[in-house]
Amino acid sequence: MTQRQIARVLKTSRKTVERKFRFLAAQARLTHQQFLQALVRSNNKFDLIQFDEMETFERSKCLPVSIPLIVEPKTRKILAIGACSMPAKGLLAAISVKKYGPRRDERVECAQRVFKQVDPVLAPAACIFTDQNPKYPAWINTHSSTLISATTKGRRGCVVGQGELKGGGFDPLFSLNHSCAMIRAHVSRLFRRTWNTTKQIDRLEDHLYIYLNYHNQVLTR
Repeated sequence: MTQRQIARVLKTSRKTVERKFRFLAAQARLTHQQFLQALVRSNNKFDLIQFDEMETFERSKCLPVSIPLIVEPKTRKILAIGACSMPAKGLLAAISVKKYGPRRDERVECAQRVFKQVDPVLAPAACIFTDQNPKYPAWINTHSSTLISATTKGRRGCVVGQGELKGGGFDPLFSLNHSCAMIRAHVSRLFRRTWNTTKQIDRLEDHLYIYLNYHNQVLTR
């Protein structure tokens, strides 16, 4: 449900819904920080995590957005998430530059922020399991020389435009891909409909943190 529809159903103004949304996002960030701190106090260190990116867009498919996230495979808890701009690829690249100008690629900086979030809960020589994106090992090594990067061949999605949903058979990244599919199913900004798409990346990240707490505390408890 969109914020506009929430305001219509509750018979309030859209600005009120927006303020409450931002308040909930701030509380969600605080709750997730406390969740990670509780893991640190319990000395619960993870020796294996999974990392990948989802993709969506803001306003137009010519303005793509990357959503890096880290998942603990045994519990399917989402340990870290972010959102940042990235340049368009393929046939849309030239159209994007012509219409909107060069688009900044913030994926490296955003990935480093995501890795930094989980540093306190990782074992000294933890393994980060990813698909075979050639950029990921360099991102991991840039962050820490002690982390081990392991890759597996990514599988083709069974639904066009939704790479998180895989066909039948064994999926080495099942926990991460399943979590990504759940994010896309629950976060209305990722529905790929123009009336739902995010207009600001920071609001998308707010929405993701609200879902993250619901995912960790309700869906995977």
